[in-house]
Amino acid sequence: MSNEPNDERWSTFTDGFIVPIAGLLSLVFAVMAGMSVQPALSGSPSDLATPVIFAGAALLSFHLRRRAVAARDDD
Repeated sequence: MSNEPNDERWSTFTDGFIVPIAGLLSLVFAVMAGMSVQPALSGSPSDLATPVIFAGAALLSFHLRRRAVAARDDD
């Protein structure tokens, strides 16, 4: 029994959960971006940052999901 971490245990855990969670986060951020566009357009110009941030978070989540799927296919 060694003190070094077992890499196999971690890869098994993340393979099952990262892809669906990242996909759901991407969907949630995209929906929040869509819902916040109309209030942002009818409000002050500084309100426009909210949908832009949500859209960026959605794209980042989708990118992380694609990387996780590609890493799973490489194994």
